[in-house]
Amino acid sequence: MDPPHLTEFASQRYFEKLKKLSESREQSHDAVTHAQDGSVVAESSTFILPIRRPKAADQASHDIQKAEKRRGNFIGFKILPLRNSVDHDSRRLSTDSTKRKSAPFDQLFLALPNELKIQIIASLPLSDVLNLRLASRSWHAMITMNEFPIARYHLEHHVPAYAKRLYPAPDPTAIRLHYLCGIWHRLHVAAKLSYLICERVTKEIFLRTTVAQRIEFEPQYERMRRRLIPLLFTVFHFFETYRTLHIEYIQEHGHGLSKEPYTLNPIELKIMNMYDDQTLLRVHQVFPLVVSSFCRRLRPPTYVGRLERSLRGYLKDRPPDEVYVTAMCVGGLRQVERFWEIKGYNSRRGAVDSWYNSVLREPVEVAAKTRRGFRGLTRKKSSAGETDFARSGEPYVNGRARQGSDAGRRGSDASMVTWENLVFNTSLSEGMPMGELSREQLKMLLPDLPTLQQIWLPTAEALILDRGIVERPQDIKRNAQVMLELIREDGAAEEDEWWYGRAAPESVRPPLEAIEEDPIE
Repeated sequence: MDPPHLTEFASQRYFEKLKKLSESREQSHDAVTHAQDGSVVAESSTFILPIRRPKAADQASHDIQKAEKRRGNFIGFKILPLRNSVDHDSRRLSTDSTKRKSAPFDQLFLALPNELKIQIIASLPLSDVLNLRLASRSWHAMITMNEFPIARYHLEHHVPAYAKRLYPAPDPTAIRLHYLCGIWHRLHVAAKLSYLICERVTKEIFLRTTVAQRIEFEPQYERMRRRLIPLLFTVFHFFETYRTLHIEYIQEHGHGLSKEPYTLNPIELKIMNMYDDQTLLRVHQVFPLVVSSFCRRLRPPTYVGRLERSLRGYLKDRPPDEVYVTAMCVGGLRQVERFWEIKGYNSRRGAVDSWYNSVLREPVEVAAKTRRGFRGLTRKKSSAGETDFARSGEPYVNGRARQGSDAGRRGSDASMVTWENLVFNTSLSEGMPMGELSREQLKMLLPDLPTLQQIWLPTAEALILDRGIVERPQDIKRNAQVMLELIREDGAAEEDEWWYGRAAPESVRPPLEAIEEDPIE
């Protein structure tokens, strides 16, 4: 047999000679290890230096294949592996992929560090973050414990600039989910009312009723809707702050504004001083449109005559002015939106009357019915149930005490008390903006409410002239001029920079789909 160096390197004959040499060495090794009489001779020691661990058989074969591949590529052609090795590698890759796919996503997510988990959760929409609190106790605890970074991320990336100016955080450490959800609730109400007002203006003022006319009017419609959202948000702030300051004024002075002589309403003046010149002027120009649209919604849809109104069932006239004032000053724009969305004039007027009567009269206490037993005999209710649970310190769920031994299933009683504190003592338990007033507050506020013509307009116009925002009252735009100002094309970029801030993402400008429902409330 010719020596290997006389054969061309990496040729087929070269590898055949190498194979024969390896087989001859194995045969000689077997001959040395076995004696001729059949006794086994002790093999040589397998001790190696502890520099690195010995390679396994699979790893060694893998290294040989890599070396052969490099040699084949060096001379310009590639040696194809054997079929058995290909099958073995494919089976190994398939098993590795199945092992990687076997771990579910929730385990992979929970294996991340807490900082990465909070960053991922904070980038989700606020409605998804609130829904995650309902998934399990561990999710609820994780989000509740990290309210501050989640709320701060949303405040920096998804809240427009005008909302931060009107509702600044009193303390940087007080940025919680309640503060964030309150801002989004007000933004939702402003966006929904902007949509409803634009629908009414498009049909009744601009007379765009057909599909072709609506498509042609779509750019003006979108500009009008986007310009109304910040203004209606400011109107929400005005009525919310007015109700709070009016109650504080009555409690401090012992009487309302009806017994106080004034030229300008001091409560309205205090609120309007929070607004800059541009905001005050634009809200003042749009305020009559908001009030007139709400009043038009509560009037009969036709004034042809008594016969047609009786045939259609429009028997109720428009409500008195104090109903509008109470709805805006006590219920706020959220109550206005609720009335606006009711379909049918009779149903809408019935809902307004029911709500107004519930605000005026005392609540009626319904007596509890006595359960009767057999043949009319009253059955005595056991008093050992709730009192015993209250004495034992068991928490209440849905008005009833929790039954069973939770300590034996989920740990000690201390852990259960901690869980109940996380549920009922979170920041979201403080309530929504402009919640219901108590009966004592209603008794103080209702007799002292102003008339419909005295809300906002006289004080705002006097303050605008006093600040010198306009020189004459005639310079304040009204009616048709306001409509043209809302749909004009120029100036949109400057307004966006003022209302929403510089380099604001699209998330701070709520699209039309975002006002269909309010998942936060």
